[in-house]
Amino acid sequence: METLYTSLIVLLFVLAIADLVVGVSNDAVNFLNSAIGSKAVPMRTILIVAGLGVLVGAVFSSGLMEVARKGIFNPELFFFDEIIIIFLAVLITDILLLDFFNSIGIPTSTTVSVVFELLGAAVVISLLKLYETGEGFASLGQFINVQNASEISLGILISVFVAFGVGALVQFLSRLIFSFDYQEKLKYIGGLYGGVSLSAITYFILLKGTNSITFIDQTLIEQILENKLWIIGLSFFFWTLISNILIQVFHFHILKVIVVIGTFALALAFAGNDLVNFIGVSIAAWQAFLLWQEAFLASGVLPSQFLMDGLSGEVQTPVYLLVIAGGIMVVTLWFSSKAQYVVQTGVNLGRQGEGQERFQPNALSRTVVRYSVFVGQTFSQVLSEPLQERINRRFSSPEKALGYKKGVAKPAFDLLRASVNLVLASILISLATNYTLPLSTTYVTFMVAMGTSFGDRAWGRESAVYRVSGVFNVIGSWIATAAIAFTAAGILSLIIWYGSYYAIGVLLVLALFSIVRSAIRHSRRVKYERNHKKFNKTDIITINEMTRESSENIVRIISGVNDLLLDVVNNLGYHDLSRLKKSLKTQEELEMRIDELKDNIFYYIKSLEDTNVEASKFYVLTLDYLQDMVQSLAYITRTSHTHVSNNHKNLKFSQIRDLKSVQRDLDEVYTELIKAFQSSEFDSIEQLITNERKVLVKISDLVQKQIERIRETENSPKNSKLYFGILLETKTLTKTSIALLELFKEYYEEARQEF
Repeated sequence: METLYTSLIVLLFVLAIADLVVGVSNDAVNFLNSAIGSKAVPMRTILIVAGLGVLVGAVFSSGLMEVARKGIFNPELFFFDEIIIIFLAVLITDILLLDFFNSIGIPTSTTVSVVFELLGAAVVISLLKLYETGEGFASLGQFINVQNASEISLGILISVFVAFGVGALVQFLSRLIFSFDYQEKLKYIGGLYGGVSLSAITYFILLKGTNSITFIDQTLIEQILENKLWIIGLSFFFWTLISNILIQVFHFHILKVIVVIGTFALALAFAGNDLVNFIGVSIAAWQAFLLWQEAFLASGVLPSQFLMDGLSGEVQTPVYLLVIAGGIMVVTLWFSSKAQYVVQTGVNLGRQGEGQERFQPNALSRTVVRYSVFVGQTFSQVLSEPLQERINRRFSSPEKALGYKKGVAKPAFDLLRASVNLVLASILISLATNYTLPLSTTYVTFMVAMGTSFGDRAWGRESAVYRVSGVFNVIGSWIATAAIAFTAAGILSLIIWYGSYYAIGVLLVLALFSIVRSAIRHSRRVKYERNHKKFNKTDIITINEMTRESSENIVRIISGVNDLLLDVVNNLGYHDLSRLKKSLKTQEELEMRIDELKDNIFYYIKSLEDTNVEASKFYVLTLDYLQDMVQSLAYITRTSHTHVSNNHKNLKFSQIRDLKSVQRDLDEVYTELIKAFQSSEFDSIEQLITNERKVLVKISDLVQKQIERIRETENSPKNSKLYFGILLETKTLTKTSIALLELFKEYYEEARQEF
C-alpha cells in the first residue's frame, strides 16, 4: 500500500512539471506583453530579464499553497485517500484546461483555474461522503468554505473593471501631458516621470518580496512594512535623481529603463505568487503522504481512516524544489511557442493603428462600439471646439512615435504606453496585496493593457469592433475557465472515486493523448502560418517582388482550386456526403486565404518602392480574378453538398463522365500553368489561353447536349439544375482564369519591354 501511494505522489510531481510548462506558457503574457509590444530592447534581452525575474521570484517564494491558506475546503474533514483523489483530479484538469487555452492563444488565470478545480473536486467528494454516510446534503457547508470562494470570485471580477478603467484614464492623462512626440519633454520632466514610475515598481518588488521571503527576520519585515511611506519617499527621491543623471549625463532613454525594470518586477511577482498554483497541489499531496506514512508506520492506520488535520495550516515548499521549478519555468519561457502565441493575443489587441485582426466582430461588440461612438459624440458637444482641437493634437500623428525607417519592424505601441502598463499593473497588484484583496495577476495586467490601448485611442473606427470583440472573447474565456474547471475537476473526482486506479490509468492516457494531439495541431498551425506568412507590412516592396508575390498567390490559389474541383467531382460521382463535407471545409480555407490577401491590399500598395499605379492595379486585379475563381468553385462545392445532403438522385453516369472529362482538361491546363508560374517562364501563356478556350467550347457542347437530354429522356429537375450549375460555373471559372492569364501576359510583356 505504501508503495502504491508513493507511486501516486511521484505521478503528482510529474503532473506538476507538466502543469508548470502549460502554466508559464499561459502567464507569460503577464510580464512579456509590454516589453515585446513596444520593442523596448531586443527579444533576447527581454527573455534574459524576464528569466532572471522568474528565477529570483521562484527562489524567494515562500511556497505557501495559496488556495489552501484561503480555505477553499477544510482538509481536516477529509481522509488521506480522498485528498489524493482531489489533488489528482485538480492537476489533470489544470493541465488540460491551460493547454487548451494556450492552444487558442487566450490568457486565462491560473489562480482562478486552481481555485475552482479544488472547489469542484472538493464539492463532489464531499457530496459522495455525505451520500455514503446518509447525511443530508445541507451539511456541505462544513466541508467547503463558500464565503471565501465567493469573496475570491467577486474580488477578481471587480479587479477586471477597475484595471480597465484606471488604465484608460491614466493613459489618457499621460498622453495629454506627453503626446506622441514626447522625446523633447522627457529631457525636462522625464526624471520626474522616472522617479514616480521606478519608485512605484520598487515598492511593488519590496511588498511582494517581504510577503514571500521566509528566511529574513520577521521583525525587520514588520519594520519595513510599518515605514512604507518613508521608503516610498526615499525611493522617489533616489530614482528621480538617478533618472535625471541617466537622461542628462548618459542620454539613456528613461522609458526603456522603466520597461526593463518593470518586466523584471512582474516576472518576479508572477513566480513568487503563481508558482504555488502549479506545484502547490503536489507539495500538499507530498506533505499529506508524509503525515500518513508516519502514522501508518506507528499505528498501521489505513488511508481511508486517516484525517488530514496536518494540512489545515500552511504548506511549505523546500527551497531546492523552488529552484528546480524556477529552472523549468525559465526554459519554458525561452522555448515555448505557445507562450509566444498567447503573448501575441495581448499585443495585437492593444496595438496602435490598423492591421490584420484575429477576432471577428459579434452583435455585442457592434452594439458596444455603436453606443460608445454615440456617447463620445455627445460628450464632445459639451467641450468647446478649441479645447477639442487641443486634445486632438495631443493624440495626433502617432506615426512620429512609431516612425521607424521602412524595412524596420514597427512596435505595436510606443514606450510611453508600455511604461504605463507596467507601472499601473505594479501599483494595482501592490495595493491589492497590501489590503489582502484577491485578484488575478493575469486579469489585471491584461485589462490594464486593454484599458491603456482604449485610452490611447488605439481602437479607431476601423478596428474598434474587432478589438472589443477580442476583449469580450477573452473575458468570456475567463468565465468559462471557472465553470469548466469546477465541472471537469468534479467529474474526474467522481470517475476516480468509483474507478479507482484503473480510472487513474485511463485518465492519464487520455490526458497524454489530448496534450500530444494539441501539440501536433499547434505545430501544424505554426508551420502553416509560417509557410503562408504574408509580407511584412513594414518592408519596402519592389516591382519584382510584387510580380513574384502575385505568381505565388496564383500558384497557391489555382492549385487549391484544381485539387478541390477534382475532389468535388469524384465525391459527387460516389454520392459521398462525408467527403463533400471535407470539401466544404477546404473551400472555406480557400475563401479565408483570399480574404487575407485582400485585407492586405492597402498595406501592400503603400509599401511599394514607388507610386507605380499600373503595378498596383495589376496586383488588385490579380486578386480580384482569383477571388472570382474561388467564388465559382464555392458555388459548385456548396450546391453539390446540398444536393447529396438532401438525398436527391445521383447524377447519371454520362453526366459524371462529362464532368470528369471537363475536369481532366482543366487539370492539364492548370498543371502547366502552375509549372509556368513556379519557374517564372511565361512564354507558354498564349498556348494555355488557347487550351482553356477549347475547354469553353467543350462546356458549351455539353450544355447543348444536356438540353437535348431534357427534351428527350431527362426527368429529374434537381439533377438538371445541379448539372447546369456545375457546367456554367466551370465555364465562369475558365473564363476568369483566361482573363487572369491575359492580364499577366500583358503586364509581363510591358515589364520585359521596360528592361
